[in-house]
Amino acid sequence: MAETGATTPRERYRAQVRAEIKQRAWEQIATAGASGLSLNAIAKQMGLSGPALYRYFAGRDELITALIRDAYRSLAEAFRAASAAGTGLAGLAHTLRSWALDDPQRYFLIYGTPVPGYHAPDDVTALAAEIMTSLLDAIADTPADGPADPSDGPATPFTARLEGLGGQWTDGHAAPPPALRRALAFWTRLHGVLSLELAGHFTGMGFDPAHLFTAELTTLTSREDDGREHDSRDDDGQDDDSRDDDGRSG
Repeated sequence: MAETGATTPRERYRAQVRAEIKQRAWEQIATAGASGLSLNAIAKQMGLSGPALYRYFAGRDELITALIRDAYRSLAEAFRAASAAGTGLAGLAHTLRSWALDDPQRYFLIYGTPVPGYHAPDDVTALAAEIMTSLLDAIADTPADGPADPSDGPATPFTARLEGLGGQWTDGHAAPPPALRRALAFWTRLHGVLSLELAGHFTGMGFDPAHLFTAELTTLTSREDDGREHDSRDDDGQDDDSRDDDGRSG
């Protein structure tokens, strides 16, 4: 992603060099993974000395942070465009898949295995929260074949635990706990399918991963599976396993 805000020739040159460094970094990640990122190797490819490159990025972590920010911003922009087009929850799901397939290494940098020794700054968390906000907005405007109201239905143990927690990862979105629960179900299940697909784990299984993704999406947006939990306890609050065969409490 090109950097913006450069106005003077010096600033434009700096932005161009930073953009090339990031492009070389993506090439390295594609072959060796983010943990194998080497600024000295990038400097050598660009004909720069190591110290010269460090004038643009202070170290490996700063470069990784720049790549992660670009990745999150790219997905956030794709979500905003999909939302503006009125595509709804299903549209966001297909936007996510298209974005991931377009650049699997970019996807894995933010949703794959964490880079050893790297800790993202707080503003990266804020960028991730922006994406979740788009998802929650779409859930609030559920399509006709989805649950009429995410706040309908009885509270469940995990849903109850989400009370007051949403602001930590949704940029303060006012969604009720049932909507947060549904967003988590949507996010985790679709990422599960995507991660396995991009890693090649469906190869040789005889089906198109796109069909599995669509099937999961259909389940997630149907009235029959709206992300609610099924408590194993009976109406009197006792676990099924705590009863004898004749129905008496143990």
